[in-house]
Amino acid sequence: MCIHYADKELLILNKIATAAGKMQVSCFLIGGFVRDSIIGRNTKDIDIVCIGDGIALAHKVAEEFTPVPGVNYFKNFGTAQIKVQDIDIEFVGARKESYTYDSRKPKVESGTLEDDQDRRDFTINALAISLNKENFGELIDPCNGVHDITKKIIRTPLPPVQTFSDDPLRMLRAIRFANQLNFTIEEKTFEAIIENKERIKIVSGERIADELNKILLCKKPSIGFDLLYKSGLLKIIFPQMVELAGAEYIDGKGHKDNFYHTLQVVDNIAENTNNLWLRWAAVLHDIAKPVTKKFEEGHGWTFHGHEAVGGRMVPKIFAKLKLPQNDKMRFVRKLVELHLRPIGLTKENITDSAIRRLLFDAGKDFDALMTLCSADITSKNKQKVQRYLDNFELVRKRCAEVEASDQLRNWQPPITGEVIMQTFNLPPGRVVGDLKNIIREAILEGEIPGDYDAAFAFMVQKAAVLGILAKQ
Repeated sequence: MCIHYADKELLILNKIATAAGKMQVSCFLIGGFVRDSIIGRNTKDIDIVCIGDGIALAHKVAEEFTPVPGVNYFKNFGTAQIKVQDIDIEFVGARKESYTYDSRKPKVESGTLEDDQDRRDFTINALAISLNKENFGELIDPCNGVHDITKKIIRTPLPPVQTFSDDPLRMLRAIRFANQLNFTIEEKTFEAIIENKERIKIVSGERIADELNKILLCKKPSIGFDLLYKSGLLKIIFPQMVELAGAEYIDGKGHKDNFYHTLQVVDNIAENTNNLWLRWAAVLHDIAKPVTKKFEEGHGWTFHGHEAVGGRMVPKIFAKLKLPQNDKMRFVRKLVELHLRPIGLTKENITDSAIRRLLFDAGKDFDALMTLCSADITSKNKQKVQRYLDNFELVRKRCAEVEASDQLRNWQPPITGEVIMQTFNLPPGRVVGDLKNIIREAILEGEIPGDYDAAFAFMVQKAAVLGILAKQ
């Protein structure tokens, strides 16, 4: 098979070959770079395996470049890394691995190239290309990885039960690669994932979160989440999402399957944004529907308050999944709490005060919220979807009109707590907060203009009614 390299890549590979020749060690290009070169995907990571000391080879390769790049090495793992322009090159000595049942950290010892290829997670990642003088550029494929690339199959080099038992993270990686590459997991390999699913419990939450994020960033994340669900892994690592699955019927009235609705929303939003946290908002927007579900006689199924309950669930889910507890989490929570508001405006006569309140509450995240709400419009009835989208477009236009005149998206009430305390000689406390809220509500309702002078005069008037006197 002929593999084409960019000039920059070929230059790097030749310098690696030169350095290895000077050290008289055999070395090989291996793994993802070979796979992606065959598939036609761009990659900026090069993995090199040598029969010998990978750290020593990294230092020798670095000397071939001007200026000499720094070498980051990890003696305990026997790996080293250098960066040339925008390409990361990682070096390791060929090795074989053995595992204990209660850990995914292997016992490592030096091995042959074949040992190293066997220890790889999937056949498509076990491909190697010789960088040695006698057969430079020769493809070494003992696991039939090229065949599996051609057939778009995810399969393990060793028996899959052994592969997944040794390192359970590979089960998530199998699903992630299937999603990223639009490949199919070979039947026995998927059966082994189902058989070994409980082993995922020994994997750290951080590694699981990393794989979930990569799945969520795929072009069509529903593929990966559906495989997680069908394998049983999702129930272990993210049970709240599994609880969305299924539809219940009473008196012939049912509700939609909120799991597959959520997957459709995630796919919809993936068409419009690469923002990982906006995609997480799509995953979590209906997460509280199972705990708020009720059947009301004469009406049917309801999920009252699921947006507020869902918002309160977000921090706990982020903590459990080892996702960041910072502004990214607060952004997701905010969108979950607000996701019904814009759609609700399509079902009533839209008042300027309702628009103002939405703009103020959404603030700088208004565009993200509207993207989420558009993605949330799903139905098998295409005419119904189009009708909702048309109504939603009217809301967008009204919001744009009100924003143009009132500029509320980044607006803050003109009267601060400090102004109230100074004017009335008040200490911090409930009275200050109540008066501040009264002023803000009056502006949002359109009772007074949003400028300082009008708000100050209104404050003095309301304070007198409440018996609060300005200091003399």
